Amino acid sequence: MKNYYYRLVYIFSIIELFFIAIFSIMMFKFFRVNTSDIIKIICGFVFLVFLFVILLKLYVKNNILEPMSRMLNSPDKNYIDDGIVEENDADVYRMLDYLRKNLKKANDEKKKTDTILEHMTDGVVAFDMDENVTYINLAAKRLLEIDEGKNSFDKIFSKFNDDDIDLQKIIYLNTWTSYDKKVVFNDKTMELLFVPFLDEIDRPVGLMVVIQDISEHERLNEMRKEFVADVSHELQTPLTSIKGFSENLLEDECDSETQKHFLKIINDNANRMENLIHDLLTLSKFDGKRENNKPEKFNLGQLTKECSEKFEIEIKKKNIDLKCFVTAEVPLVYANKDGIERVILNIISNAVKYTPDGGKIDIYIGFVHNDAYVKIKDTGIGIPKDDVEKVFERFYRVEKARSRKMGGTGLGLSIAKEIIEQNKGTIKINSDLGKGTEVIIKIPTISEEEV
Repeated sequence: MKNYYYRLVYIFSIIELFFIAIFSIMMFKFFRVNTSDIIKIICGFVFLVFLFVILLKLYVKNNILEPMSRMLNSPDKNYIDDGIVEENDADVYRMLDYLRKNLKKANDEKKKTDTILEHMTDGVVAFDMDENVTYINLAAKRLLEIDEGKNSFDKIFSKFNDDDIDLQKIIYLNTWTSYDKKVVFNDKTMELLFVPFLDEIDRPVGLMVVIQDISEHERLNEMRKEFVADVSHELQTPLTSIKGFSENLLEDECDSETQKHFLKIINDNANRMENLIHDLLTLSKFDGKRENNKPEKFNLGQLTKECSEKFEIEIKKKNIDLKCFVTAEVPLVYANKDGIERVILNIISNAVKYTPDGGKIDIYIGFVHNDAYVKIKDTGIGIPKDDVEKVFERFYRVEKARSRKMGGTGLGLSIAKEIIEQNKGTIKINSDLGKGTEVIIKIPTISEEEV
């Protein structure tokens, strides 16, 4: 408001000097008054004009500028009803009040928009037609690895080495509509959406770019494709065997021994398909959060021993030395007993399958940091280091041919991980190729009060 006041003072001063000059010329030209009298008259006139200007300034300041300033600075006060504003000026002040409220509303909306943009996971950058950055949020700086300082469209997007990413080309060749582009930058897959700003007559005045990191989406999409391909292959293999051997039985006259052999192969492949479908349904329940998890109290050590005893026949056939060690008194755990049993059976089964004849399997049961743990360590063929982190992926096999020959579906460890995590536990694998594998399962225990 001070600026308006000073402008008024300046204008009135100019007007004052203008009238003094006109008056002096008229007095000298038309009335032929001598110089001394003119000076006296001018001084008197100047005094009167100066007094008038001072009074006018005070009136404008006290009756217009100051009330306007107070009204703009105190939005909640009703100046018309309080009598601060004259009734005949009320329309003007209502208009100003309406304008002030709309400006305040627009400012509040701008603050909300700025807050939203700053906390978005997607990056947003705005440019004018000279390619200068007019706005950039934190996500854009992070995704595009933009340094502080002056940035331009070319400086930011030249790192992609893509001729199609050109501001003028995007705006004018795409008839001012939005344009999207998928790019890869520093192992990140990003989707860029370019949207032009248009003025009131639909002319482009700038460009907004929205940057979205779709790396995880692309990874999941690739996994989905691989999963579908793997399921198709896993179902196709036993179906081919069943179809082939059943055709042989129908077309050829085979002796009873050959028939039994063919029927055994058909039965084995049917069982393999049944196991695969069962595992797929189990994973589907986990994905849809529909797995019926009924926790109960039980002794993890006792359950592990019972699981190991179920492999007596296989152990004797391969002359494997399997031992269980209880390293500490283990409190009860509260988890899905059937699910945990399935995991332990799967891990011991893998250890027996991949441990050569005369090998060794040690099972340790203990308690550490409020967790009961089971550690199953074998002297089997082991897993390459690059494959250790991948063994929990669906259908992942270190050696596919050998795994299929062993009768696995490639889903056992994926299901094991889902079950353990659903019961708030952890599962970890350590392995050395040619030396053996160690699997550690941890399940939270419950206190005596909870028991």
